[in-house]
Amino acid sequence: MTRWLDDEEQRAWRAFMGASQLIHEELDRQLQRDSSMPHTYYVILVKLSEAKDRTLRMSDLATELNSSQSRLSHAVSRLEERGWVRRVPCAADRRVSWAELTDDGFSALTAAAPGHVEAVRRVLFDRIDPEQVKRLAEICAAVLADRVPHPR
Repeated sequence: MTRWLDDEEQRAWRAFMGASQLIHEELDRQLQRDSSMPHTYYVILVKLSEAKDRTLRMSDLATELNSSQSRLSHAVSRLEERGWVRRVPCAADRRVSWAELTDDGFSALTAAAPGHVEAVRRVLFDRIDPEQVKRLAEICAAVLADRVPHPR
């Protein structure tokens, strides 16, 4: 039996979808305009910048991003073309490759970060109060608590 959304759930769902789309589009537009990179590339660079030695196994990076291996591989290829990421084969297991953030990639991320953070503030945090920020963090943590990684 289908568990339809009640009016309040429907209102919340539609508001969430609209806000999510607005935020994603605004952040993507800002990064494209100011840094010539899509938001997806920015997120990959951030994940690598936070990793030990700025390097992650491709499969782990895909899991972190909830992305398929093929989609991630395509994005990493584009980042390699820019000189921002390099793939490094694993000496111990030929089936494994690593994604490593280059110095140029780190510089690109560093240059893009201030504008991106300002855009995040403008489209989200400047519109909500500190209590709403706390509730937003709690809601997102609850949604992500049982996160199942994207199938590879």
